[in-house]
Amino acid sequence: MNAHLSPAAREASIGELSDRSGVPRSALRFYERQGLISSRRTTGNQRRYSRDTLRRVAFIRASQRVGIPLAAIREALALLPEERTPTRADWARLSEGWRDELNDRIRHLERLRDNLTECVGCGCLSIDRCALANPEDRMGERYGPGARGL
Repeated sequence: MNAHLSPAAREASIGELSDRSGVPRSALRFYERQGLISSRRTTGNQRRYSRDTLRRVAFIRASQRVGIPLAAIREALALLPEERTPTRADWARLSEGWRDELNDRIRHLERLRDNLTECVGCGCLSIDRCALANPEDRMGERYGPGARGL
């Protein structure tokens, strides 16, 4: 932040942050409740966000777009020193850590895409035979269909 700016110029209201980020105010309040972003309160109890919160919100949204759950995003942000805003290098490091999980999701979606027409056309959705309803049923091969691990 520039030291010559007034405190008010270095902070954004929830409306300003919403307008700049394109994220609804309700989502910003939710992110705050989840510990993903933080604000300070004015004497009138209004939220004020530091200007770098905009980049943090962009990081959260980009992570969500690729399917990263909020809990994982929170964990990743907590690893940053002093809970600072992620840099480009941070994003590269964090996204590398998510690569295996994303590749698993891609494989699952590809299997869904490739089998969906056949499965819906079949209409069985049988828990003991359907590759979509019960993929990779290792316990079913040995013990038969149904809940066994509970």
